[in-house]
Amino acid sequence: MRSGISSFTYTWAVGVPGTLPDNPMSPFDMIRMASKLRADCVQIADNMPLHLLPDNELHALSGLSGKLGIPVEVGARGMTPENLARYLEIAEKFQSPILRMVISNKDFNPSLDKVHGIIKEFIPELRSRNIILAIENYEKFPIRDFVTIIEKAGSEYTGVCLDTVNSMGTGEGLDAVIEYLAPLTVNLHVKEFIIRRMDHQMGFVIEGAPLGKGMLPLQNILEKIQGRCQSAILEQWVSPENTMDKTIEKEALWAEESFNYLKTLLLST
Repeated sequence: MRSGISSFTYTWAVGVPGTLPDNPMSPFDMIRMASKLRADCVQIADNMPLHLLPDNELHALSGLSGKLGIPVEVGARGMTPENLARYLEIAEKFQSPILRMVISNKDFNPSLDKVHGIIKEFIPELRSRNIILAIENYEKFPIRDFVTIIEKAGSEYTGVCLDTVNSMGTGEGLDAVIEYLAPLTVNLHVKEFIIRRMDHQMGFVIEGAPLGKGMLPLQNILEKIQGRCQSAILEQWVSPENTMDKTIEKEALWAEESFNYLKTLLLST
């Protein structure tokens, strides 16, 4: 299984809407950072949308990927037929073995029937390009809906991008996520978390932590997803500091510490 970083490893440095840094991290910076960390790959996702780059920049990015030996996994959000077709072209350009996809975006919130229809339409295209559609679990659908989506597709060219924290947004715990989604996983988003009670005792907060310093049973997860899973990609939820510079510095420190931990764990599994 390959170890990698993501544009969501450095979310603050890439830029959060409304709080953009002075010099946002670019896709080129991402590939160079992956090389510096000795990652096996980098996943460039929807917070760094590749379809907005002109063709000459996509070509240059692909060239840098080849030069530094850092394969690019392509990610996107909004599984409309038009967006899926465009991103399959981009994924093929980068020879990405998967296309990680979040189904909804702010303008597209399809029913399950609509999702099934789109996937059925694109299975021949996925097969011809030899790309697996990796659908990420997130809070818009319960876990069992993702199982239904993949099972109804009935194709080796569909699978799950298992995010370790997202489904908490539907009130579903990690044990259920692993039980139902691990057998279908083709890509793993490794995201550490802690859950703490609020100071007034009325409720809990879920927030990020450096990998290995929270509640994520990563060793257990890695043991259960062996098989179809091609890569384990580090993502982070980094709580902000009082300045953007300090937040980005914290994010970078967490990333280095966490990625080294991930590599060590993968080597021992």
